[in-house]
Amino acid sequence: MATRALAVLGRGLLPVDTPIARADDAGLTRGDGVFETVHVRYGKPWQLDEHLVRMAGSARILGIALPPVEELAALVESVLVDAHGDEEVGVKIVCTRGPETGQPEPPTVFATMFDVPPAAQRGRREGVSVVTVSLGVPADVRSGAPWLLGGAKTLSYAVNMAALRYAAETGADDALMLSTEGTVLEAPTATVVWAAGGALRTVPVDTGILAGTTVNYLLDHADELGLRAERTRAHLDDLFAADEAWLCSSVRGAARIKALDGKPIGERGLTAGVQRILGFPV
Repeated sequence: MATRALAVLGRGLLPVDTPIARADDAGLTRGDGVFETVHVRYGKPWQLDEHLVRMAGSARILGIALPPVEELAALVESVLVDAHGDEEVGVKIVCTRGPETGQPEPPTVFATMFDVPPAAQRGRREGVSVVTVSLGVPADVRSGAPWLLGGAKTLSYAVNMAALRYAAETGADDALMLSTEGTVLEAPTATVVWAAGGALRTVPVDTGILAGTTVNYLLDHADELGLRAERTRAHLDDLFAADEAWLCSSVRGAARIKALDGKPIGERGLTAGVQRILGFPV
């Protein structure tokens, strides 16, 4: 994921190797911050408003003073100044709590433009194999424990990245996190969606998962696949019995789950329609 451009709030477009954070910034020392990743197609960020609304919600959960939405949107536009309309890139928007001085400090806010990783494009085209991992908590615990930051997209992604490394060590492309009682939750950087019983389904946010902007858009258009939209809890047996299943995120779109823990998942020819709804070539 090569970084191609950097813009810092209040400073504008800068060389990508410009130092932008202090050594005592809580985003660096504690992972204390929030972020969003936006897909850019034809030079335009897709679902930017929805991402910024979710980012504001994450900031509220952490108690971080996020700058106004208008400033964040302008920051994104500034980092895309050299983006070409015929290419596919992504933008990451980051807001940290700022320096830990004991006094109120403004947050560190910046955006980067990056090339979409080949693995994300390959997963979109070819599908992915997935291995299950335990998140180590019950499905209901985060809704009653705000300090666990359920539903917030934070910079504290060390566990997520460790899950992806574990998946790679087993020969899989991605991981699917389960609760301690076996409820399906989410992937480290994606939301799970499956088709079954005439419905396009995903996991409800009362399990503490991140509300997926891409998934919300997809379920809002489920009728284009001849399906109704449902949010329901599931176990592995539900995915194995599904007509088809995907991992969905902004940058990758929808990657069909080809196998789960080494067992094949159904393929009923729905992926092309899903990709079409999300605006990706099929």
